[in-house]
Amino acid sequence: MAPRCFIIRHGETEWSLSGRHTGTTDLPLTKNGERRIQATGKALIGDDRLIVPKNLVHIYVSPRHRAQRTLDLLKIGFKERLPWAEHSEEAELVRTHASVEITDSIREWDYGDYEGLTSNQIRSIRTQNGEEPWNIWTDGCPGGESPEDVIRRLDALIADIREKYQQPCFENPNSVKGDVLIVAHGHILRAFAMRWSGKSLTDTAFILEAGGVGTLSYEHNSIEEPAIILGGSFMVE
Repeated sequence: MAPRCFIIRHGETEWSLSGRHTGTTDLPLTKNGERRIQATGKALIGDDRLIVPKNLVHIYVSPRHRAQRTLDLLKIGFKERLPWAEHSEEAELVRTHASVEITDSIREWDYGDYEGLTSNQIRSIRTQNGEEPWNIWTDGCPGGESPEDVIRRLDALIADIREKYQQPCFENPNSVKGDVLIVAHGHILRAFAMRWSGKSLTDTAFILEAGGVGTLSYEHNSIEEPAIILGGSFMVE
């Protein structure tokens, strides 16, 4: 099986629930958001599940607390204490030796002047200013990031993942440990999936709900043919 890259959007927050754009603002998960992430961990993570902890070699997580809390609640079972934890959590069965890296490469799109606004509010402001309708994939955000800014950091991350963790799997067919997990945010993960598959950001047709999970991999056992898996199967030894 070709190595996979799993993308998980953080759980629900008050702003994601109301549709407010949340980039640099750091909000806690709602109680319902926490429960749903815990349910996701139980359903999708395990030796006979979609995400097999022992096959994970690296985990990237956003600097935002909402993403880190999501990773906590998935209960993957790390050997080492997570970087943001001041002390060890309750003892867990060690299920993975994957390293965890906090990186700005997958922080949410910087919304700049649109931080905290809903799409309807942004459209209203632009109409009042005599501006064209807003499309983040082509226009970016005033005072924040452009699509080109986002593409640069995501393309660099994707190249890093392939070179360090997944190319070796194709060079050594007996290796099964090449899966990578990313825990981040809605817009940046949708953009990540598009860039993974070689698409322009203007080609977007992807939606990733709060707490949602996506699976990326490769066709024909070739690292030159990145693909998106529509419904990943569970693992059976």
